[in-house]
Amino acid sequence: MISPPNRTVDIYVRCLYLSQRSVMNLCFRNFTLLLHRRSQSTISTRHLPTIYALSTPTGQRSAIAVVRVSGGHAKYIYRALTKTLQDPKPRTAILKKLYNPKSQVSRPNLLDHALTLFFPTPKSFTGEDVLELHIHGGKAVTRSVLKAIESLHDETSEKHIRYANAGEFSLRAFQNGKFDLTEIEGIRELIDAETESQRRSALSSLNGENRNKFDMWRSQIIANIAQLTAIIDFGEDTEMNDINDIFDTVETNMLRLKREIKDFIIKIEKSSILQSGIKLVLLGQPNAGKSSLINAISNEDISIVSQIPGTTRDALENLIEVNGFKVKICDTAGIRDNISDQIELLGIEKAIKKSHYCDICLILIDPTQKPLLSNEMKKILKSSQFVGKEIVIVINKKDLISGLGEKNSIESELRSQFDKKHPIIAISCLNFDGITNLVNKLTEMFQHMSDSGVEFDPIAVSQRVREILRNDILFGIEQFLINKQLDNDVVMASESLSHVADGIGKITGETVGIEEILGVVFSSFCVGK
Repeated sequence: MISPPNRTVDIYVRCLYLSQRSVMNLCFRNFTLLLHRRSQSTISTRHLPTIYALSTPTGQRSAIAVVRVSGGHAKYIYRALTKTLQDPKPRTAILKKLYNPKSQVSRPNLLDHALTLFFPTPKSFTGEDVLELHIHGGKAVTRSVLKAIESLHDETSEKHIRYANAGEFSLRAFQNGKFDLTEIEGIRELIDAETESQRRSALSSLNGENRNKFDMWRSQIIANIAQLTAIIDFGEDTEMNDINDIFDTVETNMLRLKREIKDFIIKIEKSSILQSGIKLVLLGQPNAGKSSLINAISNEDISIVSQIPGTTRDALENLIEVNGFKVKICDTAGIRDNISDQIELLGIEKAIKKSHYCDICLILIDPTQKPLLSNEMKKILKSSQFVGKEIVIVINKKDLISGLGEKNSIESELRSQFDKKHPIIAISCLNFDGITNLVNKLTEMFQHMSDSGVEFDPIAVSQRVREILRNDILFGIEQFLINKQLDNDVVMASESLSHVADGIGKITGETVGIEEILGVVFSSFCVGK
């Protein structure tokens, strides 16, 4: 058993002298929770093998490669590779020659010149002794250094050294109490971030913001469990009105917490669009300029541009970045009336299906074509699938519009075609006039959809956390409310709140049975992390 902090012991001992049985039980419960949290967040890894891995991408030629070593034999590995009797100097970058440890001292086999860094326990990423070797990034160099470390494993002298498993460095950091699971998952999200918005959302976990929120919820729940425990302990000696008042207060607190958690889940769901990408579909008649618009927004030649109608016959998706947002933009077949070509009809059918499931639909209008909207387009836009759909009307070929009067006439005609107003933006893909206005409008819509404006950063949590929030935490609160309203059962209500507290512990990694979720959390990490 791990010894608790002295202050916790003092509080507990003083509580033993108090006469009220409820206070004793309350203190004992909180004392047990403190021990439980402490024991689960600091699991010694001193008995585990020393691990090593290449922390930079494998199989790629680069100027620098970083080999990371963590464990009790890190100093031994340093001395063996540098052929020195001195331990590495902590937190100091030193240029050293690395040798094959199995070569003779008289004729050492030089492997490379490396910049070495050593971080002693416990002030390192993993909480263990950590050695970093910054070597040249050639495949032959990295392979020879890794082979040299591998050769230092020796069962007879109990020097257990092996290549790291995926995510094992982060696992060691968790086991040594350097991070909780929300922060660890934040590291993974940050590594996987492809856009600025994804980077910002990952930092909410990495910086401990999510952990602080979960800890606050857990403290509130424990405080309310304590009040229910007091009722259970000496309810016979208390007026019924007082008992009801306490129970009602806990109910009010749980209703407030339920609303807060639901708001948090809504923000998570809105932010999750940043990870998967915002689905943006372009609809319009042939030659309206859909492919040209994709090229203009992305600044790349992604789509084929041709004056021949019906060039695009399939729904072609591309991943692009728009002002820091990951966007899945889809170029579709032109929609027109009276089509006999079966392939083109299939392309139009696919375009319609894509538009039903998109987040934003851009309707491209060619002002030189009359009517502005074909009958088929009108039918699509008036379908039930487009009710409430985010739509932006884009008038392309602005350079061919003769003047302000014609532009106003076109906009007026378009507004009359829709039941409600949608943004109308005029652009020219030829000279890029209006493209900035369109991108800014889309960015504003992206921020609103993902709840990631200037004042509020998006939140990134794993699917594991989302499931626990719904299936354990909200479920436990609902069960408490049912027990309170139907049976007025204090014991069962208290047990339901304990289920909620355990659920939060699953999220942060501070509950019994944590081993069952470690594999899920760390399995998607790269080996060098």
